[in-house]
Amino acid sequence: MRTRLSVLCLVVLLVGTAALPAATAQSQSDGPGICRGVITETPETMTVLSVQGAKFDGNDSGKKPARLVGVAPDGEVKWVQKTGKNQGITWGYDVDPLDNGNLFVTGTMNKGTVVYELDPETGETLWSEQLDTHDTHDVDLLDNGNLAVADMRNYNETSEENEDRIFVYNRTTDEIVWEWQFADHYDDSVGGNYTEDWTHVNDIDPVGDDQFLISPRNFDQALLVNRTTGEVDMTLGEYGNHDILHKQHNPDYLESENGTPTFLVADSENDRIVEYERTGDDWTRTWRVGNSSVFDWPRDADRLEDGNTLITDSANHRVVEVTPDGEVVWEFYSPWLVYDATRVQVPESGGPTMADLNASERVTLKNGTPRTSAELADCDEALSNVENTYWQENRENQSTSTGTADGGESPDDVSTDIVTDDGPTGVASDLDSFVVAAAALLLGLGLLARRSRD
Repeated sequence: MRTRLSVLCLVVLLVGTAALPAATAQSQSDGPGICRGVITETPETMTVLSVQGAKFDGNDSGKKPARLVGVAPDGEVKWVQKTGKNQGITWGYDVDPLDNGNLFVTGTMNKGTVVYELDPETGETLWSEQLDTHDTHDVDLLDNGNLAVADMRNYNETSEENEDRIFVYNRTTDEIVWEWQFADHYDDSVGGNYTEDWTHVNDIDPVGDDQFLISPRNFDQALLVNRTTGEVDMTLGEYGNHDILHKQHNPDYLESENGTPTFLVADSENDRIVEYERTGDDWTRTWRVGNSSVFDWPRDADRLEDGNTLITDSANHRVVEVTPDGEVVWEFYSPWLVYDATRVQVPESGGPTMADLNASERVTLKNGTPRTSAELADCDEALSNVENTYWQENRENQSTSTGTADGGESPDDVSTDIVTDDGPTGVASDLDSFVVAAAALLLGLGLLARRSRD
């Protein structure tokens, strides 16, 4: 009897000792930990990445699923929304922070464009709207609830006129209440193929109540359009002059302390981020970071309140936060082809200008490293397959505290559409393993004590 107890005790002790380290190893090695890069500073809120869903690397190119990825300040993945699966989105594009803490998302479908408001804490879609536009990369939700739309690839074969435009859509009355046609101001001597993709206008942002900052990518220009007069108040760039801009994306309007207008631009084909300030009729470049050795087709740059810049390094499949002197302090990877990134509850253009910060005009990216194809594939697999219940738990907590979960309709399948960095069994699994280990140790000690008494 004592021999059998001794053997049982030994087995229990071994099981108890092994249980906790095994669970810890699983949470560290499984899940998208490989997606985390440099993190020397932690932001206050979640970062959300919009993944377009394309992979262009020569040997393995083609369509990949579009998705949103919610990343905690420490680089832990809180959730992944597979927009292609549940929202019907083919290509993922812009994601904007709203004042209420939610997100406003733009994507394209096989037939049209879809926009929706997402609660990043519960995963609920509060409302959605489908627009009859062919390939819209950006829609902005205005303060009055209307939608500002950048509408490209609109050649009219009947009239043989290109109808690329920006417009404002009233969701309540289902009508366009304002529009501005590029053909009224430009001819086909500028831009891309007039009958296929003339302007490629990829961004529209309201500036005050009377202006829109827009980005006709194929014009190599960022334009500030006056909604009242219909005129172009400011033009940064010149078609074909790639020293200024070359097929840029997502310019942001900033204003210095003395009121100087400033444009922060992802200068995509030049593989850099640039900032220009307007003095009189001239533009002066006040900041630039990056080149083809560190960035690959960056398509978004947002100035944060502390003066850092959140940069979407698209073809390197990553997002980096960079200080004014070029140091990467936060880095995260999400294949394939990140289009946009934003911080929840942080304005996209609310920070200071580089002129106000007395930053150098040209800085070098000091750290941060693009990943290899194999590492990106591992990151992609982790983001695709690791499941958890972050949104489901938040919904249940909300339901418990309020009696019902607020927020309206939700097309998301929470059980399959949410992943986190915790591994397939999550934090609860680690806790369960700890309890098992502790119980096993206590049982083993009890058996040893009994044997000594016998």
